[in-house]
Amino acid sequence: MAKKASSSSRRKQSTSLETSESIEAQVQAFLEKGGEIQQVPKGVSGQTNTAGPKHITLGKKPRN
Repeated sequence: MAKKASSSSRRKQSTSLETSESIEAQVQAFLEKGGEIQQVPKGVSGQTNTAGPKHITLGKKPRN
């Protein structure tokens, strides 16, 4: 006997479809305003500067 789809599974499909349609509409609006989409090669990071403190201090500051 086949189970009927629950209301929650129908709701999830509807939500994901609305999200996909919303993203598509936003992309189209962006492109129509002259925006450009850049293809980024696989493995390339958007981080430009990873230098920074190499440690953290927890607790009270040391006394001098």
